[in-house]
Amino acid sequence: MENGKKRMAVLVGCNYPNTKYELHGCINDVVSMQKDLVDRFGFDPKSIELLVDDGSGSKALPTGVNIKMALKKIIDGAKAGDVLFFHYSGHGTLLPSKHHLKQQEEAIVPCDFNLITDVDFRQLVNGLPKGASFTILSDSCHSGGLIDKEKEQIGPNSLTPTTKHAHNLDLNISQPKPKKIQVESITDHLASLTNMVGSEIGTHLTTLFGDGASLMFRLPELDLDEQFGPHRPDSGILLSGCQTNETSADMPPVGSNGKAHGAFSYAVQSVFKAQQDPISNKDVVMLAREVLEKEGVEGQHPCLYCSDENANAHFLMWDAAQSNK
Repeated sequence: MENGKKRMAVLVGCNYPNTKYELHGCINDVVSMQKDLVDRFGFDPKSIELLVDDGSGSKALPTGVNIKMALKKIIDGAKAGDVLFFHYSGHGTLLPSKHHLKQQEEAIVPCDFNLITDVDFRQLVNGLPKGASFTILSDSCHSGGLIDKEKEQIGPNSLTPTTKHAHNLDLNISQPKPKKIQVESITDHLASLTNMVGSEIGTHLTTLFGDGASLMFRLPELDLDEQFGPHRPDSGILLSGCQTNETSADMPPVGSNGKAHGAFSYAVQSVFKAQQDPISNKDVVMLAREVLEKEGVEGQHPCLYCSDENANAHFLMWDAAQSNK
């Protein structure tokens, strides 16, 4: 910690064990990131909160309320110069938009299906004190644009996708699984809990979770427009595993010592291993794209959303972390 500045993180891995939505590499992703945060980026282990859904290594399950409480805690405790980080590995989804500026809204899927939407992440970013930074790395489907109204730096409108390649995988192992749950499946699951057949997803969520449901479903559209009006430069930084219309892959283990992992999380950590010097947010995303292409991961193009200044800033203020050692 330099001059009293704090480095705080929330790491969430959802494998959805014993369900039809089960994934296998998400907890591995955030456990590996936890080590990188301590060894390379100068985080105190006590400043990292890990939420996983396998019953081990976590004080609480990664429910929608628990994730938002953990994020609000680090934001409320932040001051100028502090570095905040959220790594999510799990399912994502797209929702019909209540906001007239977009056709669909992005969301992550906590273990209890209490969705956290792009509107919620916008509210969290808006709560940052001036001079603090909040980096989100989301290894989930449809994660592009997960901070509502954040400026696109690398994405479908700013960069032509690289050539697609077929998966180069051993035919004797299972194939990659997209980290995606259709909104219709989520609605059906919630309806089985509320017994409210034919209701919209927001009705199910507010019935089940009350004030713990996403702000998107609790505020009228006009209030959302007023609260999250015209974009202004801020310190939110989103590194997404894919574009809004794409899926992110949960990869099976390869080789006898391999572990299941998220393709994007693996790519980012591969970049860290190859780059010993500080590296910008923009370069992390561009190099992660190269790793995915070399690994033969098809149709997944990581994106970057942040201010112009933060696009060229070092990932997690890497230079400051090194100076603390």
